[in-house]
Amino acid sequence: MKLGLVAVGRLKAGPLPTLFQDYARRLAWPLTVVEVDERRPLPAAELKEREGALILQALEKDFRKTWSPAVVALDERGAALDSMGLAQRLARWRDAGADPVFVIGGADGLSSAVLERADLRLSLGPMTWPHQLVRVMLAEQLFRAQSILAGHPYHRE
Repeated sequence: MKLGLVAVGRLKAGPLPTLFQDYARRLAWPLTVVEVDERRPLPAAELKEREGALILQALEKDFRKTWSPAVVALDERGAALDSMGLAQRLARWRDAGADPVFVIGGADGLSSAVLERADLRLSLGPMTWPHQLVRVMLAEQLFRAQSILAGHPYHRE
């Protein structure tokens, strides 16, 4: 199984890229990260749609040809899985030969086109998180899920 991440924006210098890389490096599954960015100043609704188009383009260009992607949209209205639930979902994808690609939107969230394309909408809880911090949280949860599946004591119930 391979893991993918399509994220709007770029991680800025500071502790977040270091933390993200720390967890990403621990993953046994290879992780491909694609960053998309719309730099033109656009009204919020137009920006969200443009970011959505860039995300869909990245999914097609970077993941469709050599992957069997299961697209996971991180969305505040999505399913709230606990760590064990995420591990079980990853195990099902692994066993089915699917490669999960997680999608993190910009400040205004994901476009309806991206949400419709998603195989799963996943919430990291009811609070609003900065999209750069979401990358770190996702990487940690992927490492935790891997540890659960391996029977490693990192995760404690």
